[in-house]
Amino acid sequence: MYICRNCGLQYGADEAVMCVRCRAPKGMGNQFCPCCGSQTQLQQKVCMKCGVEVERYARPVGGKSKALAGVFGILWGTFGVHNFYLGYITKAVIQLSVSIFAFILYMVGVVGVETASYYNQTGYGIAMLVGLFTIFGFEIWGLVEGILILCGKIKCDGKGNLLRS
Repeated sequence: MYICRNCGLQYGADEAVMCVRCRAPKGMGNQFCPCCGSQTQLQQKVCMKCGVEVERYARPVGGKSKALAGVFGILWGTFGVHNFYLGYITKAVIQLSVSIFAFILYMVGVVGVETASYYNQTGYGIAMLVGLFTIFGFEIWGLVEGILILCGKIKCDGKGNLLRS
């Protein structure tokens, strides 16, 4: 059980990275005890109700750089490099594998259009366009995520630690 230190609401799951009510990142705030939910004072080190060290539950700032993750997203977002860096491995593997498949599809289309006869080029042209649009779409996805990281909308790495500025 973990309670939001900003609003006092209990998290639905221990893996939650933010409060659903106040949208504060997990561990942020100093108004409530993370164990019992009683109200605490500013700079209070121990909860007066349950005796737990409230400072111990503060979320640490991780070693991951926000600027580096944002640049990775903008430059190599198509391949999920920023998600590998931040520890979002499942999303990164999906981005990488779909991007590689789309690139192969695009290259097959390019080679097919060049070598096929005039009447057999349609299928290769469609493959080339699908691959190209998929790569372009994934580049936009990475660009948007990189900008969101730099703007501070994505604040945590895959383990829930805050990104360092």
